[in-house]
Amino acid sequence: MNSVNNSPLSIPFLKSLFFTQNKWHQHGVFLHTLRVTYYILKYGEFKLFGAGLLHDIGKPFTAFKKDEEDIEFNEYSFTDHEEKSYQIIKNWFFISEYTKNIVRYHYLIRDIKKSKKEDLERYAQKQLIWDSLDEEIKDDLTRFLKYDDLGKGKKRRD
Repeated sequence: MNSVNNSPLSIPFLKSLFFTQNKWHQHGVFLHTLRVTYYILKYGEFKLFGAGLLHDIGKPFTAFKKDEEDIEFNEYSFTDHEEKSYQIIKNWFFISEYTKNIVRYHYLIRDIKKSKKEDLERYAQKQLIWDSLDEEIKDDLTRFLKYDDLGKGKKRRD
């Protein structure tokens, strides 16, 4: 897991929360989260609502400048932000195990595709996790990814 653990008053935490993430996100984490939950509600996916609110709760804690591109465009990377989000909520008794699992694995589909090209060891680890999940949660993660993408807006630079 990423060893970055920003303070809530640090520049990376506050900038990523309110202003900027990276080339895939038009908005900071806060507005992105509101947009994700809006689309979840719009499409009647009420069981995903809690995960929509909490899926990126750990993201500002993990914000860091990974490479020259992050520095050049004043953006952030968020390696393993979903695990940090899960670690924050895992002991919250009022959150269901289902929601905790959606939060923990919401990036898994994308991570599998990305790591297959870049990091075969990580790919194998992530594929094992995917294979251990039941079909219902896999289907729900696939749908959640759609709402997460809708919440990103139109920013994309390549």
